[in-house]
Formats: sequence, C-alpha cells, structure tokens
Amino acid sequence: MSSTKTTHDPAVEQRTMQAITQDRYGSVDTLQLRDMPVPSVEDDEVLIEVRAAGVDQGVWHLMTGEPYVMRAMGFGFRGPKQSVLGLDASGVVVAVGAAVTRFAIGDEVFGIAQGAFAEYAVVTESKLAHKPAAVSFEEAGAAAVSGITALQAISAAGLEAGQSVLVIGASGGVGSYAVQIARAVGGRVTGVASGAKADLVASLGAERVIDYTTEDYLDGSVTYDVIIDTGGRNPVKRIRRALTETGTLVIVGGEGGGRWTGGIGRQIRATLLSPFISQSLKMFMSKEDHTFMDQLGRMMEEGQVVPAIGDRYHLADVPQAIQHLVDGKARGKSVITIGGSRDAG
Repeated sequence: MSSTKTTHDPAVEQRTMQAITQDRYGSVDTLQLRDMPVPSVEDDEVLIEVRAAGVDQGVWHLMTGEPYVMRAMGFGFRGPKQSVLGLDASGVVVAVGAAVTRFAIGDEVFGIAQGAFAEYAVVTESKLAHKPAAVSFEEAGAAAVSGITALQAISAAGLEAGQSVLVIGASGGVGSYAVQIARAVGGRVTGVASGAKADLVASLGAERVIDYTTEDYLDGSVTYDVIIDTGGRNPVKRIRRALTETGTLVIVGGEGGGRWTGGIGRQIRATLLSPFISQSLKMFMSKEDHTFMDQLGRMMEEGQVVPAIGDRYHLADVPQAIQHLVDGKARGKSVITIGGSRDAG
C-alpha cells in the first residue's frame, strides 16, 4: 500500500495519464498508448512528471522478454511484470514517499524509472539524482542508463591516463558515453562504428574512428590497453587479438547469442578463461545507484560529457523509436519528449 504520509501536489490527485503499455511480450506491435491512473508512491519512492525519456537496448529486452533468463529473474514469466515500458527519465518531482529525504516537490531530476514512457512515472529514491541546471531535460532523460553503465565499465577496466582504449559500438547509447568518459580520464580513444556514424564518434572525442564495414579492427595489427565492447557480437578469441599482452577487456551487456541466455554465455566463458591468461577479461552488471548518477551529473555539468541526442519522438511514436534502435539506425540516444520537455530545462 502507498504511504498515508506521502507529500504530493494536490493537482495530481485523481488524474489519469497517457502511457505506452504492453500486456504480452513481443515486437513493437504489442505496444499501445493508453490512458491509465497516475501511479501512487511507496515510502521510498518519488513520483515525477516526465519531461523526457531515453530509448535504450534494455527497453527492447523488457519488451520482448529476451533473453528468457530475464523472466526467471523476476521480470515476469508469461508477460511483463511492469506494464508501462521505459527506463531512462527526467522530469519534475510532484510527490514523495514518507521515507524520502533527498527530494522535494518541484525538484528537477533524472534517473531510472518504473515505466518512463508515460506522463508520470515512479522512481525509487536510490535510483534518482538532481538534474544539473545547465543540462536540458532531453539530455538528462537520455543519460542515466547508458551513462552510468559506461562510467562503471571504464572504472572496471581501470583505465589510466595515456592508455589506449578501443570502444566497440562507439555510436550507440553506452558507447557514446564510454568514448567521452574514457577521454575525460585521459585515455587515447579509438571508436568503432559504421562509416555513416563516424562523424558523431569523432565529435565525441575519439582520436580515430574505424568503419567496421570496411576494416578488420580485430586482426591484431593494432593492439589496445583496454577494449570496451558494447556490441556483444564478436567472439572473445578475436577480440583478444586486439588486446595488448596484459590488456583488459570489459564486456558490456549481453547482446547477441540465443534466446535463452543471450550474450551472457559469452561473458561467462570470458571470465572463466581470464585467470589462466595474462590478459584480463571482465564482465559486470551495472549497479543502478544514485551515486553513479550524481557523478555523471557532475561530469555533464562540467562539460566533460555531453549526451549524444539522436532522433526525437513524441510519446505516441515510441514503437517507431524502438524499431529504429532495433534496425541499427539510431545515432547516440533517441529521446521521447513528453510534457514540457522541449524546454531547455
């Protein structure tokens, strides 16, 4: 039950909202724009009026229920446990639970929500951060999921200033942040992307951009101290050719592979091999905590990281935005603009 001590904006009471929902796993055809009640909050939760929401690979996984191991992890066996889709969100606080101490009504925030593709969304306090004043709602709405994943990947790699780093999938959500964060640390960054997206990757700070459609960047002719693999489709054996003898590979996410485990099997095999070789092969699960969002927020405020906003869509166009991502056409992070999100914030 919701707390009776919730602090709220009376104007939100009894209101309905529009949201992108799904009753079953499947393609974008399962998504519907519906009217539904504005959600209430538990003691440790915050309700925000959503201004912008990001489109990331995690949304596709939640929509399709793949890999199937996700269903055993509590996301719902027969259908999605969370009916409203969407993770990344930015907006304005309109209600706080009784135990919430870090936020008040009117605060501008960003984080990882429970159903971001809606006019209002609930966010656990621990997954929410204050939005820097100089950062727009659209930028903040595209930041949390991909940004903190990239931040933790660079940390896991132990990247040091002066080291060479290869970012595979540099034009994507996580990759676009990894390029910038690695550069901020002092790494010498090479990004891998299609030729059509090379200009974007270069603008993010990569010293060199490789077009994977025309160049075999894993043939071992050039080696790197660190490789951040956000693509998830290259065999580890091939990636190791491009690592220095004591280099570090960090595999981000579980893309590719079969429907049951996705790319997780590849990650597990890599970590099992790691103790027996001179190279370090790592996988990690991103921790959704505000401490990382706070750090990311500071980097955005200081201009070290600028979210690479790609296409902008309205709430009703979420299926189109997700399909655009699935088809490999997205540059950086696509954003869903909601409410007053077109304001600079």
